[in-house]
Amino acid sequence: MNRQEEPLVSVLTPVYNGAPFLAECIESVIAQSHTNWEYIIVNNASTDGTLQIAEEYAKKDKRIKVYSNDTLLPIIANHNRAFRLISPESKYCKVLSGDDWMYPECLAKMVELCEANPSVVILGSYQLSGYGNNWNDWHVKWAEIPYPVSVISGREVCRSRLLMGTYVFGTPTSLMYRSDIVRAEESFYPNATAEADTSSCFKHLSKGDFGYVHQVLSYERVHEKQMSEECRNLNAYKPSLLGDLMDYGPTYLTPEEMEWAKEENLGPYYKFLGESLIRFRGKDFWAYHKRRLRECRCPLSRTRLAGATVMAILDLVLNPKRTAEDVLRPMLRRRQA
Repeated sequence: MNRQEEPLVSVLTPVYNGAPFLAECIESVIAQSHTNWEYIIVNNASTDGTLQIAEEYAKKDKRIKVYSNDTLLPIIANHNRAFRLISPESKYCKVLSGDDWMYPECLAKMVELCEANPSVVILGSYQLSGYGNNWNDWHVKWAEIPYPVSVISGREVCRSRLLMGTYVFGTPTSLMYRSDIVRAEESFYPNATAEADTSSCFKHLSKGDFGYVHQVLSYERVHEKQMSEECRNLNAYKPSLLGDLMDYGPTYLTPEEMEWAKEENLGPYYKFLGESLIRFRGKDFWAYHKRRLRECRCPLSRTRLAGATVMAILDLVLNPKRTAEDVLRPMLRRRQA
């Protein structure tokens, strides 16, 4: 099949200060065996060499299009700008984070599955994750869907996530979308949270199936500056799952299931907050979680927080070794700093 016969894939890289890894990212797009693609790079007012690197590649390949923001946009807003730039002829849309890359067969394998299964609106694949030369820190992610299942009901995967915690949506780099559902929205990522890509899956999988390629097709570079590191520090995943439950749960769950799932989320969330209170987390941490709970329509309960804190203290008293490791050492480090 020549380029004209292949469906057009829009590959998007919204990027801020991505100079250290951007060339490798771009090279992985150029190396794709599926050659009918447009590559949209949106430079988010970078202060390093990001724009220069992107423009150099654009001079060599007309399929690469570079846009640059005059002012810095929030991360999700920059992604949504990139989504709005895809071609009207685009059939599929693929995000590629600026510090990640794709294997050469990535687009071809994903397009092949979508072309064979028109009901699929979003699909994922295995992803290699890691960084550095220590291979013990490298692993393959998103292998929850059993082989050889390649198409599963969108409603089923969303219900499984909300009721059992099974996560198959991966990262933006491991997913592909039908461009029709991207063009249908002014903001494809429907909220400003760091997990807005997951929210978009909940929003759109009521309209079709989830596809899955049982092959490692992309690489996620793990490093301390990536957005997911900040999410881990705040434990942003807890309020995000609660928010998705409150926003999209009624589409997939019965009222009884909603109440059960809500409590299943709030219980561990308050346990985490109780533990955080005795670890003296800062004002920014508490401002974040108070705001997120309000956004989830579950404002912070001081009574419930007090109960969770008492349980956390009792747990530490009964486990003195863990008390030293989890509480005293961080306190000593702060004093030394």
